[in-house]
Amino acid sequence: MARLVMLIHEENGVYGASFPDFPGATTVAQDLDTLYVKAAEMLAFHVAGMVEDGEAVPPARTLREMQDDPAFREDSAGAMIGLIDVDLPGRAVRVNISVEETILRRIDRAAALRGETRSGFLVAAAKARLSEGAAPGR
Repeated sequence: MARLVMLIHEENGVYGASFPDFPGATTVAQDLDTLYVKAAEMLAFHVAGMVEDGEAVPPARTLREMQDDPAFREDSAGAMIGLIDVDLPGRAVRVNISVEETILRRIDRAAALRGETRSGFLVAAAKARLSEGAAPGR
């Protein structure tokens, strides 16, 4: 989990968010609570697109590091500064799992039909389950 600096500008009752470390990642909302929710969703989508396009995901800078950047000082003039926690993709890690063999064959067939690797298929399935929210009873 990374904590990213978000610039918040307000104009005529509408709030806009941008991320200095992710140029082009912006969103707007009618209130700050909604802005934080939309900003987190938009940033996750933006970063996923970068990864899919093979772009490098920049390291998250601290607020102190940004304050030393003249471009940040200019962009942040008159803005509120917010911090938002996001999961940035990390490096791939090899794992060893056990799967019943007929399930593994089905996974491999489904992945092949979609033009995916086994790993890619399993990660996509895990992400789909994770996006469903917390497990029941938690």
